[in-house]
Amino acid sequence: MASVDECRQALQELAARLDENADHVRERVNLDRTLACRITDLAVAFHGRLADGRLLGLADGDDPKAKIALNIGSDDLLAMVRGELDVGRAMATRRLSINASPFDLLKLRKLL
Repeated sequence: MASVDECRQALQELAARLDENADHVRERVNLDRTLACRITDLAVAFHGRLADGRLLGLADGDDPKAKIALNIGSDDLLAMVRGELDVGRAMATRRLSINASPFDLLKLRKLL
Protein backbone atom coordinates (compact mmCIF):
# COMPACT_ATOMS: atom_id res chain seq x y z
CA MET A 1 0.00 0.00 0.00
CA ALA A 2 1.34 3.40 -1.01
CA SER A 3 1.51 6.20 1.54
CA VAL A 4 -0.49 9.42 1.60
CA ASP A 5 2.68 11.33 0.67
CA GLU A 6 3.30 9.05 -2.33
CA CYS A 7 -0.28 9.62 -3.51
CA ARG A 8 0.07 13.38 -3.07
CA GLN A 9 3.35 13.30 -5.03
CA ALA A 10 1.75 11.22 -7.82
CA LEU A 11 -1.08 13.73 -8.18
CA GLN A 12 1.42 16.60 -8.21
CA GLU A 13 3.34 14.80 -10.97
CA LEU A 14 0.10 14.38 -12.91
CA ALA A 15 -0.67 18.08 -12.46
CA ALA A 16 2.84 19.01 -13.69
CA ARG A 17 2.48 16.73 -16.72
CA LEU A 18 -0.90 18.26 -17.59
CA ASP A 19 0.60 21.73 -17.16
CA GLU A 20 3.43 20.91 -19.58
CA ASN A 21 0.91 19.71 -22.17
CA ALA A 22 -1.96 22.09 -21.38
CA ASP A 23 -2.49 23.23 -24.98
CA HIS A 24 -2.78 19.65 -26.23
CA VAL A 25 -4.95 18.59 -23.30
CA ARG A 26 -7.23 21.62 -23.75
CA GLU A 27 -7.78 20.65 -27.41
CA ARG A 28 -8.93 17.19 -26.34
CA VAL A 29 -10.74 17.98 -23.10
CA ASN A 30 -11.79 21.54 -22.46
CA LEU A 31 -13.54 21.25 -19.11
CA ASP A 32 -13.79 23.51 -16.11
CA ARG A 33 -14.83 21.18 -13.30
CA THR A 34 -14.05 20.55 -9.66
CA LEU A 35 -12.30 17.25 -9.11
CA ALA A 36 -11.94 14.97 -6.10
CA CYS A 37 -9.61 11.98 -5.93
CA ARG A 38 -10.58 9.62 -3.14
CA ILE A 39 -7.96 7.05 -2.13
CA THR A 40 -10.11 4.18 -0.93
CA ASP A 41 -7.57 2.08 0.99
CA LEU A 42 -6.12 5.06 2.87
CA ALA A 43 -9.44 6.82 3.55
CA VAL A 44 -7.99 10.14 2.35
CA ALA A 45 -8.87 12.45 -0.49
CA PHE A 46 -7.44 15.29 -2.54
CA HIS A 47 -9.27 17.92 -4.52
CA GLY A 48 -8.60 20.51 -7.17
CA ARG A 49 -9.99 21.94 -10.38
CA LEU A 50 -9.57 20.72 -13.94
CA ALA A 51 -9.50 23.88 -16.09
CA ASP A 52 -7.75 25.03 -19.25
CA GLY A 53 -6.11 21.63 -19.64
CA ARG A 54 -4.53 21.88 -16.20
CA LEU A 55 -5.10 20.44 -12.74
CA LEU A 56 -5.14 23.50 -10.51
CA GLY A 57 -5.30 24.11 -6.78
CA LEU A 58 -4.48 20.55 -5.76
CA ALA A 59 -5.01 20.28 -2.00
CA ASP A 60 -5.60 17.72 0.73
CA GLY A 61 -9.17 16.90 1.69
CA ASP A 62 -12.34 15.86 -0.03
CA ASP A 63 -14.76 18.02 -1.98
CA PRO A 64 -18.15 16.34 -1.58
CA LYS A 65 -19.61 18.68 -4.23
CA ALA A 66 -16.94 17.89 -6.84
CA LYS A 67 -18.37 17.47 -10.33
CA ILE A 68 -15.87 14.68 -11.08
CA ALA A 69 -14.84 12.14 -8.44
CA LEU A 70 -12.22 9.43 -8.87
CA ASN A 71 -12.25 6.51 -6.43
CA ILE A 72 -9.08 4.45 -6.56
CA GLY A 73 -6.68 2.50 -4.35
CA SER A 74 -3.30 3.99 -3.52
CA ASP A 75 -1.18 1.50 -5.49
CA ASP A 76 -3.51 1.78 -8.47
CA LEU A 77 -3.25 5.59 -8.39
CA LEU A 78 0.53 5.39 -8.57
CA ALA A 79 0.38 2.83 -11.38
CA MET A 80 -2.14 4.96 -13.30
CA VAL A 81 -0.01 8.10 -13.06
CA ARG A 82 3.07 6.13 -14.19
CA GLY A 83 1.09 4.81 -17.16
CA GLU A 84 1.27 1.22 -15.94
CA LEU A 85 -2.47 0.81 -15.32
CA ASP A 86 -4.91 0.65 -18.22
CA VAL A 87 -7.75 2.94 -17.20
CA GLY A 88 -10.40 1.06 -19.19
CA ARG A 89 -9.42 -2.25 -17.67
CA ALA A 90 -9.23 -0.69 -14.19
CA MET A 91 -12.77 0.63 -14.58
CA ALA A 92 -14.03 -2.72 -15.89
CA THR A 93 -12.55 -4.53 -12.89
CA ARG A 94 -13.73 -1.80 -10.47
CA ARG A 95 -10.24 -0.85 -9.38
CA LEU A 96 -11.16 2.67 -10.52
CA SER A 97 -14.53 4.34 -10.55
CA ILE A 98 -15.32 7.77 -11.91
CA ASN A 99 -18.44 9.60 -10.80
CA ALA A 100 -19.33 12.33 -13.28
CA SER A 101 -22.09 13.40 -15.60
CA PRO A 102 -22.41 11.39 -18.82
CA PHE A 103 -21.21 14.43 -20.79
CA ASP A 104 -18.11 14.77 -18.61
CA LEU A 105 -17.39 11.04 -18.86
CA LEU A 106 -17.42 11.28 -22.66
CA LYS A 107 -15.02 14.22 -22.52
CA LEU A 108 -12.74 12.52 -19.99
CA ARG A 109 -12.56 9.40 -22.11
CA LYS A 110 -10.52 11.41 -24.62
CA LEU A 111 -8.00 12.23 -21.93
CA LEU A 112 -7.74 8.80 -20.37
